[in-house]
Amino acid sequence: MNPLHAIPTMLIIWAVVTVAFLLLLAYRGQITRYEEDQLFLNGSSSNEEQQQNEIVRKVNRIAPFVRILGGAASLVTVSIVGLWMYDAWTRLQ
Repeated sequence: MNPLHAIPTMLIIWAVVTVAFLLLLAYRGQITRYEEDQLFLNGSSSNEEQQQNEIVRKVNRIAPFVRILGGAASLVTVSIVGLWMYDAWTRLQ
């Protein structure tokens, strides 16, 4: 069986994973757009502090998904390139 038969399927998987990864990055960028580097020193709980805590909570909640999808996109990319190189190597011999 020719390994190039698997590449169209892998390209579809790569496209889905990469689009999901890019959408999560865009979502994280929208969330952190209003994040500020502030240190709240007073003891009272201010509205700004609550907003910043909510932003940090959202970013921390999606961080594992960003890492997983980024790793998956990288792994599929390396697999596609590896299959292509293997096929090229077998054709040269």
